[in-house]
Amino acid sequence: MRLRRLCAAALLTTATLLAPPPASAAVTCEDVSYPVRIGLTPLVTTQETMAGRLCVPSNARTVQVLIPGGTYDRSYWDVGFEPSTHSFTTSQNKAGIATLALDRLGTGRSSTPLSALVTASTQASAVHQVITTLKPRFTKVIVAGHSIGSAMAMIEAGTYRDVDGVLVTGFTHKMNYVTVVPVLANMIPARLDPGYLTTMPDTRYNAFHKPGPLVTGAIAWDENTKDVFAVTEAVDTILMNTVIIPISRRITVPVMIAVGNDTHFCGSGIPLMGSDCSSPAALKADEAPFFPSVPRLDTYVLNGYGHSINYAPNAPDYHAAVASWAKTI
Repeated sequence: MRLRRLCAAALLTTATLLAPPPASAAVTCEDVSYPVRIGLTPLVTTQETMAGRLCVPSNARTVQVLIPGGTYDRSYWDVGFEPSTHSFTTSQNKAGIATLALDRLGTGRSSTPLSALVTASTQASAVHQVITTLKPRFTKVIVAGHSIGSAMAMIEAGTYRDVDGVLVTGFTHKMNYVTVVPVLANMIPARLDPGYLTTMPDTRYNAFHKPGPLVTGAIAWDENTKDVFAVTEAVDTILMNTVIIPISRRITVPVMIAVGNDTHFCGSGIPLMGSDCSSPAALKADEAPFFPSVPRLDTYVLNGYGHSINYAPNAPDYHAAVASWAKTI
């Protein structure tokens, strides 16, 4: 009897050791769209549609609402080139966090208003309207952005105060105008509406990826999926998210800032010349005065790449840091 029990225990142990690890939670993805109203005044508005891709792991209670940067659409958050490395949404979904990658108005599958109506503030208002529809389903909402999308995320959080955290990527308050202005100067009209611009062909590596490695497949994907931005989006981005009138002073929830070796936003730490991104501690010291009301400010520097850090070979390190932060706020 004792021998049989020992054999049974040994077999059970062996079966346990050989059993495959539990599968990751199933993720359900769907293309979604939300009716939103925007306008230059509350009395004169237009009905628009903001589209996106919602991916929800089983039992997810936290959702990240992702706003892409200028000349990008939702595909920035779900890079199709080597997605196991570069897809931000896949990484967060594997960590049990839902994602809603949006197309800014005027891009992707969202509607295209007159460019004059498309400011950073109207984009933030549209995102706010989307967030109100998510609240019943999710207990925690994090608004996140890349580049000019980060400006919109901060405007949204500082104006409406309806989120539980803010993720800022590819953006600091001390924009380096020495490198940003030439990129903007090289934009070309993308539509009949001359207010919508995009990058000239074969300029994206120098504009958004340098000093990272030039990986042909990654740059080709970026070129093939590039989108537009409206000139008017840049106006209140600069006015409300630089040293002039930083809306971030009104943010009262935890914030994480993640940047690469970004020549557009990192530099000497002097206004108009970029923030000090030499280390997470230096970045935190430089950015903290712009977030006086937040209970927690975390910073992350992904070395070896430029502005569009989802394309970095070491992007999984930053993705993991974001997921860990999102679970602790």
